Formats: sequence, structure tokens, C-alpha cells
Amino acid sequence: MNIQNTVEIIPFSPDLKEYIKTLNTEWLTKYFRVEEKDELVLSNPQKEIIDKGGMIFYAKHNGEIIGTFSLMKIDTETFELSKMAVSEKVQGLGIGNKLILSAFSIAKENNIKKLILYSNRILSPAIHLYKKFGFVEVVLEKGLYERADIKMEKIIR
Repeated sequence: MNIQNTVEIIPFSPDLKEYIKTLNTEWLTKYFRVEEKDELVLSNPQKEIIDKGGMIFYAKHNGEIIGTFSLMKIDTETFELSKMAVSEKVQGLGIGNKLILSAFSIAKENNIKKLILYSNRILSPAIHLYKKFGFVEVVLEKGLYERADIKMEKIIR
């Protein structure tokens, strides 16, 4: 059986707050470093994402949280697909696909017209995934994340 079929996407709740930090810190420390902005958001997801009009979701499989993503509000029609992470032990099994498709569904349900994201070209599997789902490269503004060397967007239809 395909693991994607047995993964449930669930919304943020205070008792799950630590997972967004744990999952993101895992990959950030592997490839980059946890920046000050990351630490602020990941330590206070309720205040920094939810209370500002954003949303956080988790991928749950066999009772275990194995992935996460957030939609951080930029304005009424634009959200940043952010803090997306999949546990290293299940990478390559399509969980990223499931997270992105869920983000698209949630965006449509909430009348979000555009998703943006920031990444780094050394994360080639992630860049490939984003392109596969229709994200296109746009001009990157300076200073948001030290590690970001690419900005992408997707118009939601």
C-alpha cells in the first residue's frame, strides 16, 4: 500500500506545537542553520503564524506526526507556503506531494489566490517538487532568509 493513502492531514492544535519546530530544525541544521527568524516562528507558532491569520498542518501516519507545513498570511490573497518539512525517515515516499496537494486544497477553500515560497537551489528534490506542481521562479527580494536563493510562486485556480 502506498503510504500517501494512509497519511492524514490534520490542523494545528496546541498539543502538537512542538512538531513544527522539531521537524524543521531537523532539516535546517542538516543543510543550513536555524536563523533568528526561524527560531522566533518555530518557538511561537500560535503567535507568529496562527494569530496572524495563517495556518499550520501536520501529516500523521500510524499515530505519528511525520510532516508539517504552514501557510503564512502575506495579505488576503497571498500566503507563503512555509515551514514545510518531512521526517527524514519517510522522505522519498511521497509525503511532500501529499503536503503540497493539501496546501492547494486549503488555499482554494480559503480563497487564497497565490502561494509563494522561498528555498535554496541545493535542495534540488524540493525545487523539483515545486516545479512539478507548477511553482515558477520569480524575483527574489533580499533579506528575508539568509539561506534563500530562490523565490517561487503558484497561482491557485
